[in-house]
Amino acid sequence: ESFKLSYYNEYKSYLSTMVKFSVILATYNEKDNLPIIIYLLVRTFKKVGAPFEIILVDDNSPDGTLEVAKQLQKIYGEETLVLRPRKGKLGLGTAYIHGLKSCRGEFVVILDADMSHHPKFIEEYIKVQNDTGCDIVTGTRYRTGGGVYGWDITRKLISCTANYLTQIMLWPGCSDVTGSFRLYKKEVLETLIDSCISKGYVFQMEMMVRAKQHGFSVQEVPITFVDRIYGESKISSKEVIGFWMGLLKLFATT
Repeated sequence: ESFKLSYYNEYKSYLSTMVKFSVILATYNEKDNLPIIIYLLVRTFKKVGAPFEIILVDDNSPDGTLEVAKQLQKIYGEETLVLRPRKGKLGLGTAYIHGLKSCRGEFVVILDADMSHHPKFIEEYIKVQNDTGCDIVTGTRYRTGGGVYGWDITRKLISCTANYLTQIMLWPGCSDVTGSFRLYKKEVLETLIDSCISKGYVFQMEMMVRAKQHGFSVQEVPITFVDRIYGESKISSKEVIGFWMGLLKLFATT
């Protein structure tokens, strides 16, 4: 009996080293979206046939997101859904740093938890990475096959303007710098996070600027971005102003 238990523990330990993909989900008030996004992620990776884990970083959501996550963990297991909550809303960049500490995968996938990024595109991300050996695969709304649904004209104008000005000022080497649906080699993501100085949503743009500086190879996959159904957008006027200030700072220092 003790031999069987020992063998089981060794086998479980061996399986824990086999994780190939780690998904970092940063959440704040996503209790309604969380069960759906987790289900779709699990279904996608099972279809691909790749070992995976989901690292959930919740910033003390007042709507009970963490409690929902604990219930989902009972369904999918602690090895599949890893909870790494924080005590407060500390920002997107630090959420990635916090989640990265727990990632065991060779690759890290980052996407929004609000269902604006559909996990079905991950299969194409993996195929592109396998075919090219690139360091980063990023989704783009601004190439043939990509698009945005559910945005009003104001938000579309802000996004297009932000991407256009970034292309002119910084030449980031990709068509969609404000998106956050990406696949990274783990060591590449670690290097980029160490290089970045921005906070908030400008962080996503800086990641691609730093990737070009480091000479990392980037491939794009056209995606459709769908505005959230449940909950409210986290983008405020403060975040928009912060993006423009961050863009100017990067232009002046890179």
